[in-house]
Amino acid sequence: MIKSWMVIGGVAFLVALGANFITPGDVKWFKRLQRPRWLTFEAAIPVIWTIVFICGAWSAYIVWEKEPGTTATWLRMALYLLLEIVTIAFNPVMLRLRSLKAGTIIGGTGFLISIILTLVVLPVSGWAALLLVPYLVWSPIGTYTTWAMKRLNPQDA
Repeated sequence: MIKSWMVIGGVAFLVALGANFITPGDVKWFKRLQRPRWLTFEAAIPVIWTIVFICGAWSAYIVWEKEPGTTATWLRMALYLLLEIVTIAFNPVMLRLRSLKAGTIIGGTGFLISIILTLVVLPVSGWAALLLVPYLVWSPIGTYTTWAMKRLNPQDA
């Protein structure tokens, strides 16, 4: 029998593959952009996002296990899925459009969805809500960083 954590992890993995819809030219554009002097942690960003996504999937698992298969739980799962899709869309959309403004908007949208998700999950499980805190902390940092890069690279706004 397939376990719920396998399904949640599998869906998260499949959605994460969407981040690969970029070209070498997209990456080249991004690498030439100026960065804020304080951006010293860029190499750690993939590790940070991996931790954030693991926490999000674990949170979804806890919520599913509390009330499996109910309409309310399916709606919560849809919100988790929407958050991951928006988050994964950040790089491909920003890089394809070559627009830091698009990245800033997507980042801000993800943060708003994460606030809503956390508030919806909190009555179900405090632990599940707590596992969303890394997203709530990191998302504004990433969004602010993109916004700061937009100011340093107005031609690529």
